[in-house]
Amino acid sequence: MLLDLSYYSQIFKTLKAHKMRSFLTSLGIIIGISSVIIIMSGGAGAQNLVFKQVEGIGVDLLGILPGASDDSGPPAAVMGINITTLVNDDIRAIESQVPEIIAATGYVRGVAILNWQNKSRDSSFLGVSPNYLRVETGAEVASGYFFSEEDDRSLARVAVIGSLVATDLFGNVNPLGERIRINDETFRIIGVMKERGMVGFQNQDDQVFIPIATAQRIMLGINYLSFARAKIAPGADADVVVAEVEAILRDRHNIDDPKDDDFSVRSAEQGLDVLTDITNALNYFLGAVAAISLLVGGIGIMNIMLVSVSESTREIGLRKAVGARRRDISRHFLIQTLILTALGGIIGIFSGIFISFLISVIAKALGYDWEFIIPLSSIILATSFTLLVALAFGWYPAQKAAKLDPIDALRYE
Repeated sequence: MLLDLSYYSQIFKTLKAHKMRSFLTSLGIIIGISSVIIIMSGGAGAQNLVFKQVEGIGVDLLGILPGASDDSGPPAAVMGINITTLVNDDIRAIESQVPEIIAATGYVRGVAILNWQNKSRDSSFLGVSPNYLRVETGAEVASGYFFSEEDDRSLARVAVIGSLVATDLFGNVNPLGERIRINDETFRIIGVMKERGMVGFQNQDDQVFIPIATAQRIMLGINYLSFARAKIAPGADADVVVAEVEAILRDRHNIDDPKDDDFSVRSAEQGLDVLTDITNALNYFLGAVAAISLLVGGIGIMNIMLVSVSESTREIGLRKAVGARRRDISRHFLIQTLILTALGGIIGIFSGIFISFLISVIAKALGYDWEFIIPLSSIILATSFTLLVALAFGWYPAQKAAKLDPIDALRYE
């Protein structure tokens, strides 16, 4: 019977006779499967974007942040907690005492309103040391020059602007030597950065770079760092360098027990490993949440199949009267459930892929380097869960149909 094409033709005729009901029955499955694929595809695209951003900053870097963390979690500073334990002298000590470190710089950031003549725009300023160009991969000055150690020591009000800031504020005017107001302070522009784009979810071209001491004391009124980065020499063992940096910071902060660390040091490789673990766990969690909607679809299918059993009661009685066995009746309704679920699954898979593609197109249009990725695991998860739902929720109606008494079924009105 399973190989009899007329058998399946009869099932499809039944579904076609109730097209709208069949579609609405499958809608829960369609939404559930497409949700699983969209969420896991979006998660994979976001994960890939994060990795590209980290690689854009540089894979040969150490990140040094204030605040402790365990090996698998983010430092407290990442969670938006303001911690003041990391200072400029810490970075100078690391740079001078660890031979494997080529250069290091601290970072502080602030919101800025830029004014030049009658033009004004919102932006942000980044306080860094002159080593910034040596630390950051791809950071170059297109015209003019970057500020010096003397500029930093003397609290010079000099600035190097991003290419987007130069275009928006000055247009075709050469900005070198011009004076702009950053919030309430006047700065002289000494350089324009080469176009760099989005790095670390920050548009590097829409920033103003100023000496870190100037940013701390004049612009922000602080003496601590938001974070720091250090460039490791080629071939150096990142784990060894991390251990050396931690030892220096513990000595400077008078810390005897590593459990009392008030800082976090991570290599880019370690950071990628942590990001991979976190994003993978989040992807599967969100996929599992989306899969719950398949249960709702399964309940809908079970309800409709129970209605179908009621509508087919006399037919079931007739088939049993001419020799159909219980397993034949049960198999008929179970296969009908599987076909209905499979149709919803196929539509859901293609819908999820199409919507995921649209998301990637929109993200790219917004300037993000977003890859269109459909993880095979998302399709396997969605398909497997759908089959389980079909079997689980189709079993009861099928058994109810199989257990009908033929005499009672023939008398059913």
